Amino acid sequence: MQDSLKYLKRHKFAFIMAFASVILYYNFAYHLVRTDYTKLIVYYIALFVLFYKLIHSCSNNTKLLTVLAFLFRAVFIVSLPNLSQDFYRFIWDGRLILEGYNPYLFNVESFIKNGNYPIAQAKELYIGMGELNAGHYTNYPPLNQLCFLIAALVSKTHILGSVITMRLLIIAADFGTLYFGQKLLKLNNLPISHIFWYALNPFIIIELTGNLHFEGVMIFFLIWSLYLLHRQKWIMAAIILALSVATKLLPLLFMPLFIKWFIRKDTNHGIFKLIGFYSITGIATLLLFLPFLSTEFVNNYTETIGLWFQDFEFNASIYYIARAIGYTVRGYNEIAIIGKFIPLLVILFVLGITFYKRNTTTIQLTTSMLLALSFYYFTATTVHPWYIATLLILSIFTNYKFPLVWSFVIILSYLAYTNTNNSENLWVVTLEYVIVYAVFIWEVILNKKVCYFNKQQTQ
Repeated sequence: MQDSLKYLKRHKFAFIMAFASVILYYNFAYHLVRTDYTKLIVYYIALFVLFYKLIHSCSNNTKLLTVLAFLFRAVFIVSLPNLSQDFYRFIWDGRLILEGYNPYLFNVESFIKNGNYPIAQAKELYIGMGELNAGHYTNYPPLNQLCFLIAALVSKTHILGSVITMRLLIIAADFGTLYFGQKLLKLNNLPISHIFWYALNPFIIIELTGNLHFEGVMIFFLIWSLYLLHRQKWIMAAIILALSVATKLLPLLFMPLFIKWFIRKDTNHGIFKLIGFYSITGIATLLLFLPFLSTEFVNNYTETIGLWFQDFEFNASIYYIARAIGYTVRGYNEIAIIGKFIPLLVILFVLGITFYKRNTTTIQLTTSMLLALSFYYFTATTVHPWYIATLLILSIFTNYKFPLVWSFVIILSYLAYTNTNNSENLWVVTLEYVIVYAVFIWEVILNKKVCYFNKQQTQ
């Protein structure tokens, strides 16, 4: 009893901050709509300040931080997402598979406009997801679809039941990331408390657990794969990486970066391992897509992926500058042209750092992944808030803090929903990116030059 009292007394400020966080998360989950921007910003800033203080005051108490990571997520369990409508489409896809349909071959409107309601609560789901989502084919890879199917199996007729099921899957993935992230940090002689910059971050808790974005599942498999790769278990790492790709396609961006990991001067048969790694990842990914494969699937899927480069626009930075130049010179939006160059630029950048950087250690590899993904998001036409989650997890293995800063200021992007037509205030977007680019330029470019200059001066 005395020991318990001493423990409580020693950590009383941490418990006060944790209690305040629970209250804020509860209000965020159950008493907030995304159009109420004042509450949204105030709650988020308060949560971020408390999160920052908790990490610094309890960095040596990983057990307490782990409990808090679970507690804060548990607050959201029976809430409906209030910052995103995507979960309605998740439920639709899962129930459609359960009814024997291939979700990649039908968009939602193809059913609704013909008066066909193939699943329970079809009208409610259609209204919830909105016409934009309903008018396009699904873009979620097969392992993501499996999560949707599990939710449909558990709750075929109740939206909240499906939401709870998907939320539990995402929470489980987050704790998988916590487990393998700590192990990987320890193997690289980094403080294991770094993982809580991800696991306790309000951005991660709200966007993944709260708003049901499956980046968390993709990240779990990615970190697990990197852990296995670090342990030289490259065959299993390739299989797990395929699961990450089959959840979200994003890890495909990192594939060239593995070249120098395998082809090292001190490693025999590196080229054969590299070929094996690529082959296993490719075959395993193809097998996961196999149940859905058809010519129509390929056409629909590539068409939908193309929308992210040549149709959709949200919270962009460099692209908005290019778009403004296009309006000035040509008098209209040239997204169709600009969007064709973005993938090419990203590929060239990734290939550049593939051969310019060493990438022979886990720290070097994750740093290159972070830079490659940052370049992609800096040039992309669409950067939804939850996209930043992957940058954040990669950053904990590096010295860079700009993803942490971005996870704080990304909340500004939700101010687009404060008006009826969901149009962005470009001054707000500018503020977000001025902050992010300032930290990025200092950390990645200027700070290195300062360190190099100081080193030269001391020699």
